Amino acid sequence: MTIHPFDQALQLTPTEPGVYTGASASAYWNMVGPFGGTTAATALNAVLQHPALLGEPLSLTVNYAGPVAAGAFTVSATPVRTNRSTQHWVITLSQANAAGVAEVMLTATAVTAARRTTWSAVDAAMPQVPRPDTLPSGRLMSTMAWINNYDMRFIRGGLPTEWDGGGDDSLSQLWVRDNPPRALDFCALTSLADVFYPRVYLRRALRVPAGTVSMTVYFHASGEQLTQSGTGFLLGQARAQAFSNGFFDQTAQVWNEAGALLATSHQIVYFKE
Repeated sequence: MTIHPFDQALQLTPTEPGVYTGASASAYWNMVGPFGGTTAATALNAVLQHPALLGEPLSLTVNYAGPVAAGAFTVSATPVRTNRSTQHWVITLSQANAAGVAEVMLTATAVTAARRTTWSAVDAAMPQVPRPDTLPSGRLMSTMAWINNYDMRFIRGGLPTEWDGGGDDSLSQLWVRDNPPRALDFCALTSLADVFYPRVYLRRALRVPAGTVSMTVYFHASGEQLTQSGTGFLLGQARAQAFSNGFFDQTAQVWNEAGALLATSHQIVYFKE
């Protein structure tokens, strides 16, 4: 049986309760390290594999302390408090440096919850956009390996065709799914919430160094709803709110083809002139 590249990238081996070893996946390599979406998904996967897990993911906050290098790493996930319906987690990913000393490359917190049926409403309606089968599949920067693992179909806000400093908007909309198609789950949704390139590229139409410092994903869907999404496309929308003194934030929303809001995310990103 062939293992999907995403599942290969997320493989963890338990060494003791809550402690796992893994390795960087070259198939998801970005500019100076693995794609941040898969790194965040790896942190969540450590929680989902923990024998003490309560419920399903409600939120995940990942702080990228340093670029993960090629090679082995260790992930630890600790449930620091368990209540009747929520469970709070602290996660770290560490890696040995050249001197063999373990360094923390990522810290994260997560909340899982036993959801119950209540009154519900969604104010963030999915925008009216063309269907994915009417749009061509396109790539952002083929030199980055991770992009080959996603089928992206931009509606608006693709990478600038001219890097001339003339950008005036930061909104992107696109249909996206794993390539090859893969059934949606919480780890895949985490990674998909990070497929949006830095908003500063679009807003300024300039290539400048940029990278995510911290990302939070809020999960609005249950595991059953993710299963119902199958291998279909997701509609992603992202925009920035403010650029200031070397940092900017960007928010994103992710819906399935049926129009259900699955997740929202918020990032703080650094950039240089």
